[in-house]
Amino acid sequence: MNTHHLALEFNIIIDKLKEHALSQSAKDTLETLFPYLNEAVCVRKMAETTSARNLLDMVGTPPLPIMDSLDEIITLAGAGSMLIPEQLAGVSRFAQSCKRVTAYLSKGEATGEVVALYGQSIQSLADLQAEIEQCIDGERLRDDASSALRNIRRKKEHVEAQIKEKLNHILKSRKQYLSDGYITSRQGRYVLPVQRKFQAQFGGTVIEVSGKGSTVFMEPAAIAKPQAELAALSIEEDAEERRILYTLTAAVVEHTPTIRRNMEAMEVLDVLFAKAKLSAEMRAVPVEIGGERRLSIKKGRHPLLSADRCIPLDFEMKKDTSGVIITGPNTGGKTVAVKTVGLLSLMAQCGLHIPCESGSYIAMQDGYWCDIGDGQDISQNLSTFSGHMTNIIHILEHASRDSLVLLDELGSGTDPAEGMGIAIAVLEELRNRGCIFLVTTHYAQVKTYAEKSDGVISARMAFDRENLRPLYKLEMGVSGESCALDIARRLGLAPHLLKRAHREVYGGQTDDDALSQAGIKAPKSSLVRTQTEKPAADLSDKFHMGDSVTILVTGETGIVYRPTNEAGDVIVQVKGVKQTVKHNRLRLKVSAAELYPPDYDFSIIFDTVENRKARHDMGRKHDPALSITYDKDEGIIQ
Repeated sequence: MNTHHLALEFNIIIDKLKEHALSQSAKDTLETLFPYLNEAVCVRKMAETTSARNLLDMVGTPPLPIMDSLDEIITLAGAGSMLIPEQLAGVSRFAQSCKRVTAYLSKGEATGEVVALYGQSIQSLADLQAEIEQCIDGERLRDDASSALRNIRRKKEHVEAQIKEKLNHILKSRKQYLSDGYITSRQGRYVLPVQRKFQAQFGGTVIEVSGKGSTVFMEPAAIAKPQAELAALSIEEDAEERRILYTLTAAVVEHTPTIRRNMEAMEVLDVLFAKAKLSAEMRAVPVEIGGERRLSIKKGRHPLLSADRCIPLDFEMKKDTSGVIITGPNTGGKTVAVKTVGLLSLMAQCGLHIPCESGSYIAMQDGYWCDIGDGQDISQNLSTFSGHMTNIIHILEHASRDSLVLLDELGSGTDPAEGMGIAIAVLEELRNRGCIFLVTTHYAQVKTYAEKSDGVISARMAFDRENLRPLYKLEMGVSGESCALDIARRLGLAPHLLKRAHREVYGGQTDDDALSQAGIKAPKSSLVRTQTEKPAADLSDKFHMGDSVTILVTGETGIVYRPTNEAGDVIVQVKGVKQTVKHNRLRLKVSAAELYPPDYDFSIIFDTVENRKARHDMGRKHDPALSITYDKDEGIIQ
């Protein structure tokens, strides 16, 4: 899993899948889940998840075994080790699970579910199960595991009864020598606790001494012979038990190929039903996935958000669309929208169901590339902008036509004008490559780029301007605003500052009517100007003829020909061509006062060579054939 998948929180989806798996082998398989790059494989994996989900809904949870220690058990058996009763019982339980899973899957065969066919690959282990259960009861061998074992254990019981009877008689008759009145065992032999000072009088063999040394545990001489007989019987019992356990171990080795095949089938089923359980938990559905370069998500929900609180996302990118630029206010849901599209696409390409409505379509991708979140890295001394740029450069080095690129707040974290220029350059590169990209931004120039570029469409997160709250609903085909002025007004920014801010952004009028037209309701106090409040400067003072300026949209440098008019338009000459640009899309580079002397003749810059020659000749003589040509809508250069 790469860092771009982590940016989409796909690792959390993997963790949820692993929670639904039972065996560690299935969890390990799910840990490596990655988008399938072959369309046929991807479609097949989606169908398998659908089949498992259908069977889960119809029949319920499958009785799958855990199998965590089973591989170790059969490996030990194959290496010649003797399996103990507990391990053999584990093999028996697995055999029983195979029987139950087969019965479970047979219920789905009538419906034609693909997953049900796995039941045919699970072979019966009934003979092995019966052989083990005949000999093993829980964690011990049954008395009737063999006739020899049964006879040995009966003899042991008889001898033990004789020993205890004699010991009880000694407890009553010689209690003055004992430190306590009970029968115990030490080192596999029955003994009595005798006071050390009476050791000689008591008679017998000391088997063990207490920690303090005041008590000795002695085997009375009266039970020495039956005790020896009991020890001999224990040796016989152990030998017979080992013979039986080795026989059962050999049976496990004989059935190992079948056990391993069944384990493989169980692991596959565990993985498939983990996907099915996640689908049910998320209320997800299967989607169509293929090679068409389009995306259609109907009522999609981010799988890590509460389904009851998450506002569904409708997202549509047709074949002729390569990019979507999403705008809108902060906390409006732009980032969530981008991550939802990316995460749902990634999940679908992994063969998982996604939380949306039927009829959705996901395009196959050869990679998912994201720059989402704060790229600042203190350990590498990277600023937020540097972190973003490092990530974006990496993306541009690897993204292809068949990639999905997700960029959040492209160009942020640096000078707005330069950041905007970088943003447009990156978008143009992605558009030329033909990959699918989703971008969020606040830059007005990027919005303009989306409106003018083929294959790029605008979208916005809806915002309730009346109540100043985000609606978290994506609207395709329209661009949005940051709503900063609305929010600033609601928070109490002074009216005259709101007016000035509005004029700087939109140009033109600066009175309350202009604010109202922009959707900003000025408070009554804004109608009264305080004595200390100065009138705003005229827009015509913002730029002067001859100023060198940068056009923020294109990054080109031009010379101001006509200053800002009442509509906020400036006429700029770039490479000999005059064009009209909004004043707020220009940035002063060098003022005319710094570039030219006071009496400089600007006709040298703005007039054509033909006009200048004709103007010169007219000053010398009258010639009816001479004429001066002016640009349409342009005034005469004085």
